[in-house]
Amino acid sequence: MARIAGNRTGAVVIGGDYQGLGIVQSLGRRRVPVCVIDDELSIAKFSRYATYAVKLPDLRDERATVDALLDVGRRLGLRGWVLYPTRDETVAALSHHRQSLSGYFRVPTPDWATIQWVWDKRNTYRLAEELKIPAPRTWYPADANELRGMEVDFPVAIKPAIKEHFIYATKAKAWKASNRAELEDLFLKAASLVGRGEVMIQELIPGDGHQQFAYCAFFKHGHALGSMVARRTRQHPPEFGRASTFVETTELALLETLSKRFLCAIDYYGLVELEYKLDPRDRQFKLLDVNARTWGYHTLGRHAGVDFPFLLFQDQCGDIVEEQRGRPGVSWVRLVTDLPTGISEILSGRLNWRAYLRTLQAAHVESVFSREDPLPGIVELGLIPYLSIRRGF
Repeated sequence: MARIAGNRTGAVVIGGDYQGLGIVQSLGRRRVPVCVIDDELSIAKFSRYATYAVKLPDLRDERATVDALLDVGRRLGLRGWVLYPTRDETVAALSHHRQSLSGYFRVPTPDWATIQWVWDKRNTYRLAEELKIPAPRTWYPADANELRGMEVDFPVAIKPAIKEHFIYATKAKAWKASNRAELEDLFLKAASLVGRGEVMIQELIPGDGHQQFAYCAFFKHGHALGSMVARRTRQHPPEFGRASTFVETTELALLETLSKRFLCAIDYYGLVELEYKLDPRDRQFKLLDVNARTWGYHTLGRHAGVDFPFLLFQDQCGDIVEEQRGRPGVSWVRLVTDLPTGISEILSGRLNWRAYLRTLQAAHVESVFSREDPLPGIVELGLIPYLSIRRGF
């Protein structure tokens, strides 16, 4: 495999699914060379904008990931290229080994003093409480005996404090318990998959995707150089979505205020998404999660006026970054997961089919399909069985 001629700075995208594809297309359109690294069958390597594509055996082990990145970087001459993680475990690996990686790459991921607050939800919610940012009521039972002594109102969600092991084992973000027997059974199952004390019990905020929102930003020195607020209208699966399937930009000044408070407190730098849900019982926006990387629907930003991956690239290369703000009323859809989600919601009576079709007709951008770069979308259709088995989509 030949090296890139000259001294052009490029980007290394770690993870080649539709999220990674969005980064490849963002930078490739501006003639930035891109290397896609993945341990799965991925679509980003089929993009016309992918310069290199490297398949690795494992990106879940921290040490193996770091060693592989340095090896690929040296073999292909990628010194000074910008690293873009697309998964939480990769964020942790880059943060823990930031010093050694920075000797060869540009590493936007902050060090562990910052990332620890978003990696472990116990830290996230503790800090949110200190900062007076609303969050769902959450319990952290150490064992089944402590669980039995808890007074909770059902239904509740059983969630991991650290997502990595739970999601890969169950292909789910959380489980719902509607009574005490279900709670004890699911708690024990979850505890067998993750570390001691990592299982959280959380109140279930009522409502659907119309009450789910997010603040997205490129954040630096206490200020958002790029930002947008989005309503995450539909998700897959519908109850505890691993990923959004239909998203539209909106305006909510309160989310900007709350998010800035959190990000300033941890001295955050880089791309970030903070997820909230509007609780109809007290009308408060409650913090659910913080993602210290690109997020699934980040390509919505480019169509709304904020090209998040390129803003980060400009800043890493020392260029002047002009402030950008996403305009409201722009929508994004991921058809391969939104169609089954929409059909399920229609059949259950929770969604009107005419209203659903209107949202599809009004969508401004699809997550993968592109006239200028069509091959990844075609390949993904063939990978649907593989993706369903591998990650439950």
